[in-house]
Amino acid sequence: MVEHGIHATQAVVTLDVALPGIIWGWMITLNMWAKSVGTGVILVGAFLLYRHKKDEMPNLRWMMPLIAFIFLNIFLLFTLADLHHPYRMVNIFLHPHWTSAITVGAWMASLFTALVTVMLVIGYFDAHPNVRKNCALANAARANSSLYEKIFPFVVFLAIPVTLYTAIIMAESSARELWQAPSEVMQMMWAALMAGSAGLILISGKWSPEARRDLALVLAIATFFSFLMYMGEYFFSFKSAEGEATLAYVHAGGAYNAEFWFGMVLGFIVPFFLAVGNMKSDNKTLLKFAALMALIGLYMAKDVWLKIPQMLSLS
Repeated sequence: MVEHGIHATQAVVTLDVALPGIIWGWMITLNMWAKSVGTGVILVGAFLLYRHKKDEMPNLRWMMPLIAFIFLNIFLLFTLADLHHPYRMVNIFLHPHWTSAITVGAWMASLFTALVTVMLVIGYFDAHPNVRKNCALANAARANSSLYEKIFPFVVFLAIPVTLYTAIIMAESSARELWQAPSEVMQMMWAALMAGSAGLILISGKWSPEARRDLALVLAIATFFSFLMYMGEYFFSFKSAEGEATLAYVHAGGAYNAEFWFGMVLGFIVPFFLAVGNMKSDNKTLLKFAALMALIGLYMAKDVWLKIPQMLSLS
């Protein structure tokens, strides 16, 4: 709100006023959810390539970077769309301030996406040798197929800070007791492993049963510890007055009670038991159902966790 202007200096004096309602809404939820999928498929894919031969997962080398590419661009698109002045994003690259988590994260995410794109091109033409043999891009990709293995470790390394830096931004928010750096970092990591395993499960129809069993194991572990962290916050918020007041929105009768528990059941409890069951007997349909439920429930859980701290008045 403008109070008055100073004509001599062209300065504008403003008053800080409370912003009513939720400022970070569905767009930021989708941003974080897509980032978890994009980074998670790389992390879980690296685990699978370490554990199994490429022949057991015939489409992994190009489908993994394809999924990552799609969801990383969704993440970057909604990051840009949420800015009040998107053109200012250019200044992050032209005039970077390296003390800012946003600047560091933007540079890492852009480099990460660029390397994933290179992996996608190489992996696709390797997996489809009959596609456009006379295409210069295809020939160049095949000639540099060893480049895939050379850049993959750097991509895996970058996936970790790219999926975690959002937790630092949330923890830097003033008077948001629920967004604490240590717990947010672990929530982001478990979300990436959960979303990554779920995303790869959906394309694992022709993979070996052993590879799907490992995916079910990762999904079971990630859903279990994610659920454990949410329950820890839910039941032990009494140590912080603000945290307790925030979580009142998901406690009995709270405005977000239904969405929170739907997210817990659909995203964590059901997928956990289905994944554990699939480790004993391979069932592609049930495992894919568990993966789909995990992705839906994760979005709902992230949506609640993002919105409820903003419901409290900071005054």
